[in-house]
Amino acid sequence: MQAGAAARPFLKWAGGKTQLLGPIARDLPARIEGTYFEPFLGSGAVFFHLRAEGRVRGRAVLSDANAPLVETWRAVKGRVEEVISHLERHRAAHARDPRGHYYGVRARVPRDPAARAARFIYLNKTCYNGLWRVNRAGRFNVPMGRYRDPPILDAENLRAVSAALRSAVLLLAPFDRALRRARRGDVAYVDPPYQPLSPTANFTSYTAGRFGEEDQVALADACAGLRRRGARFLLSNHDTRWLRGIYGDRGFEVRSVPARRAINSDPSARGAVRELLVRG
Repeated sequence: MQAGAAARPFLKWAGGKTQLLGPIARDLPARIEGTYFEPFLGSGAVFFHLRAEGRVRGRAVLSDANAPLVETWRAVKGRVEEVISHLERHRAAHARDPRGHYYGVRARVPRDPAARAARFIYLNKTCYNGLWRVNRAGRFNVPMGRYRDPPILDAENLRAVSAALRSAVLLLAPFDRALRRARRGDVAYVDPPYQPLSPTANFTSYTAGRFGEEDQVALADACAGLRRRGARFLLSNHDTRWLRGIYGDRGFEVRSVPARRAINSDPSARGAVRELLVRG
């Protein structure tokens, strides 16, 4: 088996693209000979899918503005056995005292990067609904979820992920700085924090900052910059009239596809929705 071919997402992530892999894959090139960019990394579901299909043939630049997330990816890439060892201890301690261990881990941030990565994965697998949410001070504040046997450790997959990342560059960077690297022949999949469907549905606090309308417009401009430099991209977001306008006004191809949302801070908002795919 090709090294890393079986790698799957190792994190649960709000907005993860498992439900949309078919339409997304159809809209991306069959062979990506240049560099593949994913500037809102999250769980990396699209990267893993394209790599398993042999479509990412060159370098990948995977980036996010969420520092603990990028640090976790880097530790899985470079220190996977240490991360696994820490997760083995988390799994045993959680089995003995789930609530006590969860809130103790949530309250303390280790100094060692591999231990911090294991903490990130443990909390992601055991917190309520798999959400990664921080307050304005940057502190993770999600309560414990109600799981009988959460999948805290999948050592085989973590090793496969580590192998899959050998040729990838992992950047801690805002989207505009990451996308400025793209040139002719490169391809980007762009999956930003989604535009809320209603004033009460705004849940973008995965970092201490927020991703508002000004950021959405700046992202549309960054996508226009990709086109000018000869790079291609595919972007996904909620299907709203406002987003159709900002991308349609820039001359991009816009279409709507059905999707399902399993992770949402509002349970009534989970289920079938329409999503926008923008291609340029």
